[in-house]
Amino acid sequence: MPHALDAATAARFAQAALGHVTREYPHKLDHVLNGPEDALGPRALHPIFFGSFDWHSCVHGWWTLFTLRRLYPEAPEAAAIADLADDLFTPVNVAVEVAYLSRPYAGPFERPYGWGWLLMLQTELERHEDPRGKVWAESLRPLAEAFARRFKTFLPISTYPVRVGTHYNTAFALRLALDYADSAGDTELSDLCRSAALRWHSGDRDAQAWEPSQDEFLSPTLMVSELMRRVGDDQGFGSWFDLHLPRLERHEPATLFAPATVSDRSDGKIAHLDGLNLSRAWCWRGIASALPSEDPRRAVALKAAEDHLDAALPHVTGDYMGEHWLASFALLALLADPG
Repeated sequence: MPHALDAATAARFAQAALGHVTREYPHKLDHVLNGPEDALGPRALHPIFFGSFDWHSCVHGWWTLFTLRRLYPEAPEAAAIADLADDLFTPVNVAVEVAYLSRPYAGPFERPYGWGWLLMLQTELERHEDPRGKVWAESLRPLAEAFARRFKTFLPISTYPVRVGTHYNTAFALRLALDYADSAGDTELSDLCRSAALRWHSGDRDAQAWEPSQDEFLSPTLMVSELMRRVGDDQGFGSWFDLHLPRLERHEPATLFAPATVSDRSDGKIAHLDGLNLSRAWCWRGIASALPSEDPRRAVALKAAEDHLDAALPHVTGDYMGEHWLASFALLALLADPG
């Protein structure tokens, strides 16, 4: 049977995320010191997103928690998530997070990975129909709108995509930003994301898939495929995809079908490879959803997704270097509808 999210897995992920979104140290800051007065700790700089080893992981740790709360509202962890969110997602705290973006040299702060995840978090909060969820969504909205404006400024001057398999990957950020733009009715951002994706990738042909690299958690090849699937309709995507990965039915390039080997999960960079396996599974399921049921490549894509989930799901929790972020990528994969 295909892997799916169940109550026990949801509880494991929620407990892990509750254990790290308020864990301030150890912490890796993305912070420019303009003077000695700026030598502050994570919570002083970011009163909401101060945990989870770094800002962006805390953002998508909260996406994990809010998603699980919505899907399993009766779970014991749901009440703890709500109580903690009441304490942190306040207009005062959000104002501090927004003000941080106006600091000198803060323009590239978390670009583009953290930008995409913050918008994804807002998208999730807007789906909550209960009164508390609506309060959190309203409180966070100014920060989401600030990052949406940053995308609108950045995309028109972005001549080239960034194809690496780490935080700078532009296909991943646009994929998340599109969900926000479409759900929020932000047609300007939606049009900019689609225009950038087509400008960067419409001519991509016969991907060689020089991956994985030692610290990747995104597949440069499959992430472009997932973005282009999200950008176009099935027919338009199919024509493009036929040229992007023309030998997929023969399991080529072979590296895309082989889950990455993780040699040391206590090494934060090497642990990225568990994320690569999870994000590949997400992409493979997305690709499968755009292929006709009779297309033999659909079964190939679904099998590849399951193989990557088999390799990674047992390791989502256990070591903090992976545990502080991997559940988010596991959720992306498990919740993807293969059609």
